[in-house]
Amino acid sequence: MAKGYLDIEDDIAAIATAPGAGALAVVRAAGPGSVERAARAFSRPDALRALDGYRAAYGKMVDGDGRAVDEVVALVFRGPASYTGQDGVDIMCHGGRATTDGVLSALEAAGFRRALPGEFTFRAFYNGKMDLARAEAVGELVAARTAASRADAFSRLSGGLSRELAAIKASLVRIAAAFALRLDYGEDEAPEDIVSELPAIREARAACLALADSYAVGRALLDGSVVALAGAVNAGKSSLFNRLLKDERAIVSSQPGTTRDYLEAELDLGGLPVRLVDTAGVRDSADPIELEGVRRSRLVAGGADAVVYVVDATAGLRPDDLAFVEADPAAIRAWNKVDAAGAAPAPAGWIPVSAATGDGEAALVAAVRAALLGGASADASALASGAPPMSARIGTARHREALLRAAASLGDAAEAVEAGEPVDMAAVDVAAALEALGEITGETTGEDVLESLFSNFCVGK
Repeated sequence: MAKGYLDIEDDIAAIATAPGAGALAVVRAAGPGSVERAARAFSRPDALRALDGYRAAYGKMVDGDGRAVDEVVALVFRGPASYTGQDGVDIMCHGGRATTDGVLSALEAAGFRRALPGEFTFRAFYNGKMDLARAEAVGELVAARTAASRADAFSRLSGGLSRELAAIKASLVRIAAAFALRLDYGEDEAPEDIVSELPAIREARAACLALADSYAVGRALLDGSVVALAGAVNAGKSSLFNRLLKDERAIVSSQPGTTRDYLEAELDLGGLPVRLVDTAGVRDSADPIELEGVRRSRLVAGGADAVVYVVDATAGLRPDDLAFVEADPAAIRAWNKVDAAGAAPAPAGWIPVSAATGDGEAALVAAVRAALLGGASADASALASGAPPMSARIGTARHREALLRAAASLGDAAEAVEAGEPVDMAAVDVAAALEALGEITGETTGEDVLESLFSNFCVGK
């Protein structure tokens, strides 16, 4: 692990707000000597030193030459009742790159070093203010793009996942103690039959698998998804693109080949953050620019999390349409322009929709969401509103992999008990499950993993 993260006695500082012009910005400082060092760069040093935790002082930040940089409000935190568990100072200054850089430079002149990405949150984890699952949720909350993804991350930050894992681990610790007691007594003197632990082992395994299965929803909320609109020219893809975005982003024309390259835009699709892509219509063409657009569109559609294949209901199914849906049976099939004169009824398996009037839009969105969630059960209305999840969910592949390993170990433990194998065999499996779960909350996580996780945070968090 990078030495800087483990240098927890250093006094560190960083700009904590997004760069750019604004009414206010925050420069954050933390460390055992942070209040004293900040006082050296403050126009009223004695006033700052005298502050209790959660008290503020007004003054000026001054650089190493004693020149005033900005008028600020400095808010003092006293450890351990602080975010990092150490003393700290949040300096609220005027927004703007030059001002925040000036305040940070004044702190550096007073002896602070610049914080590494996520170093404040690492110190909170290191000092026991939060476990690793909650620390990761800090980064997830910062990156949240919809109300639903924000609520999902905040649930983990509030300890929802940690409490679920603690309950599973408490059960496994009890089982491990029962196994240890059996080993202490020996085969003939055991106080109870170890088979009685089978229901608890199976229940813990089921809980691990249920949490692992929640990754489909957590991933869709955290990472977002790519949804591509595909189809022949003039199928109405661009009109549907505009309808879903509620904005006239794509040029719509009756002339074939209007979209010569793919367009994309961010969309909140019923609580799911989505990058919606309008691809170029597929047709034979001698135009090299249009052919390149078609090639790129096929690449985008091939890498999308979900594809909506659009067909013009007035033209019906063509050989190219049939070939596409046969090659990609998972594609969502949209039968567009059902409001137009001469529109044919939607065939079985196709969703009738009108990009012009919005008819069928709700059914199409529901089908896309179902495809992105992988069939996972989720309360659609709660997800869209940003309400807290009804049960704990995971949000990362790391969590899922650890839970699957824990479940596999518990499955092995159950088989060992059922087969009447020596109890130490099952005890090893239960210990392995506990270690895997500990990787999620941080008790057994390696330094390389910790460095990778925190280095992906933004500086100042």
